Amino acid sequence: MDNNQSKTIKEITYQQILWYFIIFSIIGLIVETIFCYVTTGVIESRKGLIWGPFCPVYGVGATILILTLHTYKEKPMRLFLIGCILGNIIEYALSYLLEAYYGTRFWDYSYYGFDINGRICLLYSIYWGVLSVVLIRYVKPKVDKFIKKIPNQKRIYSIIIILLILDGLATVWAITAYQKRAGNKLEQSQASINQSSWQKAKGKIEETLFSNEKMVKTFPNLRYVDKDGNQYYIRDIINED
Repeated sequence: MDNNQSKTIKEITYQQILWYFIIFSIIGLIVETIFCYVTTGVIESRKGLIWGPFCPVYGVGATILILTLHTYKEKPMRLFLIGCILGNIIEYALSYLLEAYYGTRFWDYSYYGFDINGRICLLYSIYWGVLSVVLIRYVKPKVDKFIKKIPNQKRIYSIIIILLILDGLATVWAITAYQKRAGNKLEQSQASINQSSWQKAKGKIEETLFSNEKMVKTFPNLRYVDKDGNQYYIRDIINED
């Protein structure tokens, strides 16, 4: 057993933590896509990264739930209650941090009612509780068996970390450029008039790599917040004639 595998957090290895994040980011994306289709009749991207089938909110949430709750496997009621509370804390914190960093919201539950600042709501609190019970009692054991069967884990582990870092950096770049384009259009910014040659070249690269069409398709619910605090769907700004 290598050094990474021998290091554990409550009997869970650091390699397992990475696999949990990857696997549940993918499962979360599938669940979100199905839920969106069932409730709205629309197939819509719920990705959190520009490349790859990942919804990191679920990856982070599931990993934290596993690390915190796996010792309560035989206590379903406690799993449910702590899962409700912990899930809300995770979702609220992630919503706040993402908005603070990007200046935009990735989700808003204000239309569900019984919500706190649109970041969390009663309905999703119940979902988190149910998810915690299902995750710890039924899903985690199967995922653990799957992880053990993955060959060449050390090599794959390193490759995945590198790819995730690149994906994360590209996502930050893409969203920043996308927001800037939306802001310039909405507020009729004149910032592009005196751009240097480098800035113009950078803008063309960004429009090629992260075109409006690609960004609207990948992140359809991103919002832009103007200087007065008003929120607009970027897709609506971009699609304005």
